[in-house]
Amino acid sequence: MSTGAQDVEAARLEKLYRAKARDEIESAEALLGEDVFVAAHGDELADVLLVKGVPGPSDVEAGRALAGADGEAAGKALDALGMPAARFFACTRPAEVDPELLRQRLRLLIEAVDPRTIVALDRTAGDDVAASFAGVTPASGVPANVGGRVLLIVDGLEASLADEAAKRRVWRQFKALGRDD
Repeated sequence: MSTGAQDVEAARLEKLYRAKARDEIESAEALLGEDVFVAAHGDELADVLLVKGVPGPSDVEAGRALAGADGEAAGKALDALGMPAARFFACTRPAEVDPELLRQRLRLLIEAVDPRTIVALDRTAGDDVAASFAGVTPASGVPANVGGRVLLIVDGLEASLADEAAKRRVWRQFKALGRDD
């Protein structure tokens, strides 16, 4: 197969995979019904899934996850680690939802996006991710292989932005993703 034909085939497959992932993401979001909440968004074929606990005011106002300074900080951290911020997908939990529906939705989002890395940006998100993987909960700041993916739980990205010591701690935790231990 010539390089031109390979490029055409690669583009066709990417379009197909993106459409499949978008359909699966829509199905996951539909689990929560018609209630308006903060939507998941980003690259549907992302390398990194960022999971936030309860949405902040910026998220609610924008209607999408990580719309505020924490989204900008997460993007900068990923870029600094060589994980292009343009290749992430972000989600947050609705303020109030049935725990089983929340677990199902998150698991479906994980499978739809199929990221190599999942970063839970606070303890609530860490608990949500753990529930979607049958209770596997790694320690904060320590990357763990869970379900064939790297899972990292950080100590509250959004909260750390107002506290220099906490910001340094969260950055150290993010940097653990760059290790090849």
